[in-house]
Amino acid sequence: MNHQNNKSNERVVKNLAIRLSDYIEKILILAIILSILVFILYPVISVISTSFIGEGKISLEEYKTLFNPINIQLIKNSVWTSTLSSISSIIIASIIAIYIVFSNNKDIKFINYSLVLTMISPPFVGSLAFIVLFGRRGIITHDLLGLSINPYGWQGIVLMQSIGEISFASLMLVGIFKNIDNRLISASRDLGASSFETIKRVILPLATPGILATLFIIFTKNLADFGTPIIIGGNFNVLATEAYLTAIGRANLPKAAAMSVVLIIPAIIAFYFYRKSMKKIGSLSGGTKSSTSKHIDFNISKPVKLILGIITWAFIAIILIQYITIFISAISNRASGSLTFTLDYIKTFKLTNLDSFMRSIKYSLVAGFLASSIGILLSYYVERRNIYGMRFIEFIASLPYIIPGTFFGIGYILAFNKKPLLLIGTVAIVVLNCTFRQISVGSKGASALFSNIDKQIEKAATDLGAPKLMIIKDIIIPLLKPAFLSSFINTFTSTMTTVGAIIFLISPGANVATVEMFNAIKNGNYGVGSVIACLIIIITFTVNILAIKTIDN
Repeated sequence: MNHQNNKSNERVVKNLAIRLSDYIEKILILAIILSILVFILYPVISVISTSFIGEGKISLEEYKTLFNPINIQLIKNSVWTSTLSSISSIIIASIIAIYIVFSNNKDIKFINYSLVLTMISPPFVGSLAFIVLFGRRGIITHDLLGLSINPYGWQGIVLMQSIGEISFASLMLVGIFKNIDNRLISASRDLGASSFETIKRVILPLATPGILATLFIIFTKNLADFGTPIIIGGNFNVLATEAYLTAIGRANLPKAAAMSVVLIIPAIIAFYFYRKSMKKIGSLSGGTKSSTSKHIDFNISKPVKLILGIITWAFIAIILIQYITIFISAISNRASGSLTFTLDYIKTFKLTNLDSFMRSIKYSLVAGFLASSIGILLSYYVERRNIYGMRFIEFIASLPYIIPGTFFGIGYILAFNKKPLLLIGTVAIVVLNCTFRQISVGSKGASALFSNIDKQIEKAATDLGAPKLMIIKDIIIPLLKPAFLSSFINTFTSTMTTVGAIIFLISPGANVATVEMFNAIKNGNYGVGSVIACLIIIITFTVNILAIKTIDN
């Protein structure tokens, strides 16, 4: 009798545990949905609605004043520089990507590492090196050539934006070129086409959707860039810079919101063409290339390889010169007219900027953990549980990747400046902004992994009576560890190197390293700016290497 009672009690306890687990999971799902709606959709709606409000009522006044001759010129300037820099980047990136994929040289690994290094560096590194080398008192222009020229203007913006996006575009295109069906390349060679003709008539036409998709992405990034024009532009202004100055300098949030809405229009158009192009990319591999297709070695001819190699290594040299320049600037002084080594900039940094640097690391760690966790759970509920409405929530989560950083930053100012969600001036608003800007990275990474995970594992656990939370804890999370680490490293790096959105949210006395770097460069303190840049690079590079080794293991 006692034995039966014990069994009955065990069943009751087990059922209660399962019920409690299911109840907690429902709260978890609700928390994910509400957090995405509140911290992504609500700020977006706040910017759009504020741009249509004037003197307390619905109005188009901000848009009427926005489209005056001065602002029209700013829009033209933005489109002009973004178009030139994007086209320049995509041309050079295509050459580099072809060299990496088809040259079969031993130097490819070093080139890849060099490209990745620029991806984990803080913004304005190129602008800082440009000023030190080619500024009015630059090492090359003034010290070596004895020239006193003005390097500032639209040409400097185009040059810096072009160089800044080449690495990103190259790494994107490497993946595109690797997915081209090798049998088409082989057929071209078998028909007697030279390597140049094969590149021109087979590889580039097949990769065109991917090239266009990448072009649209970097155009959007350049359009939203306000830092480079502020530092390098001189008297040449663009709309993103004006939006920043309107929000920060003049505190005119309705006008800044209207400018941000104007900026988001080309971003949405670019995203539409990006998605359209990405669908066409499936024809590169999805319909013709199978996992068992024979690998064909495509060796480009020596003359073509030489030309591609010269251009690739010229860009790598520019990257290396940038970083060498920044390192030297951090430990040297040229005020006396000659280069003398000094530790003054490091001492100045320790006294005034160390707190900001430690703050950046803390924010990055927290944002990395939160974004990765939410992203993986979101992917699980979309891909495995197929919960109604979660596809829409996933789309909302991807919005921060479409919209410019200025838009998202201003959105947080407008959304969270009053009760019950008064977050302005707190640590939380910065961390939340960085977290929800990167959720889609973890979600997409986990979705890709789910396609390789057998559903029967979860089904077996369910049949054995495992609660849903236990399945997440003991099965899903361990299997998705690579996706979690990849998302963590991406969010950590992005938070350590971001400026665009959080510069609007930082409260006085609570700056982060990148904002300190931006202010230092803007104020002409290039030595301190170089010290901050070097430390950010070292930290992000170290974290990236450790994470990559962990994933490999």
